[in-house]
Amino acid sequence: MAAPKQTEKGERRRALLVAAAAGLLAEGGFDAIRHRAVAERAGVPLAATTYYFSSLDELVGAGLDKLAREEMADTRACLDMRDDPNEIVLDLLLGPRSRTEGLDAVLRRFERLIGSGRRPFLAGLLRDQRVEFDALLDEALTRAAGRRPAPGEVRRVTALVDGLVLTALIEAEPDPRSIAREALRGAIGV
Repeated sequence: MAAPKQTEKGERRRALLVAAAAGLLAEGGFDAIRHRAVAERAGVPLAATTYYFSSLDELVGAGLDKLAREEMADTRACLDMRDDPNEIVLDLLLGPRSRTEGLDAVLRRFERLIGSGRRPFLAGLLRDQRVEFDALLDEALTRAAGRRPAPGEVRRVTALVDGLVLTALIEAEPDPRSIAREALRGAIGV
């Protein structure tokens, strides 16, 4: 199905739907994104979800893309403001909401990451986002460690922190961000 020709009103309505999907995804994961829930949150008629998106998968992808771009933009802003680079690295690895929402935010983020593997239609989007994510993480690690990461170090740090945080989540550790902070200190020596 070809996308409808976008008018200004149509672009606004589509943007509302994408923002609603991103918000639902951040709060409740993939299962929270349903046509009715997105339409209600966006304040638009239910039919708008199928008018502007050919499938629920397309809407999920648009919501995931918006959420990731917002998180990376927030991180970029923190880097530009010279915020603590160690905390910025943790924001990238655990999500910026982990600063204020703690365990629940980390659980939602990891559930979303793992759940993405069950949605092959997201693979291309996630590969594209990974390039931007790695570049931003490289910059944040450079500031945190005072040196440029060695080849492959960004991925190694990510894998180390992801693994330790996943273990902490399995073991019901109440503060996975502190576990990640310690792992980061050991990995980059700060």
